[in-house]
Amino acid sequence: MRDRDDAPYIVVEREGGGGLGAFLLGALLGAGVALLLAPRSGAETQQQIKERAATLRDAAEEKIRQVQRQLADRLEQARAEVRGRVEQVREAVGAGREAAREARTELESRIERSKAAYRAGTETNAPEEEPEEL
Repeated sequence: MRDRDDAPYIVVEREGGGGLGAFLLGALLGAGVALLLAPRSGAETQQQIKERAATLRDAAEEKIRQVQRQLADRLEQARAEVRGRVEQVREAVGAGREAAREARTELESRIERSKAAYRAGTETNAPEEEPEEL
């Protein structure tokens, strides 16, 4: 008698859903099998295949248009964000330049006051010259 551990077994693994592609592939295969097994004439079957192919083509084209619109919308959003950030950087650079100008003006003013104070101090502290004796 065989032990239960020796019996063959089957492991089924699933990795994510097949998505839209798997669905469409299944739909096409199912439609093809149904058409092959249906009791219709060759002309009727060909006509039905053409109609279903056109329907699937139209659905695929509509899906592509939707994706294109979504991509265009996302691209426009990204461009708007970039423009906004560029404007923020420009404003920050302008503010930085203005602050640097103001700081320079203030520094130059302080230097001038310091020079004037130094000159005033050296003039009042300068010794008087004595006349030369001959």
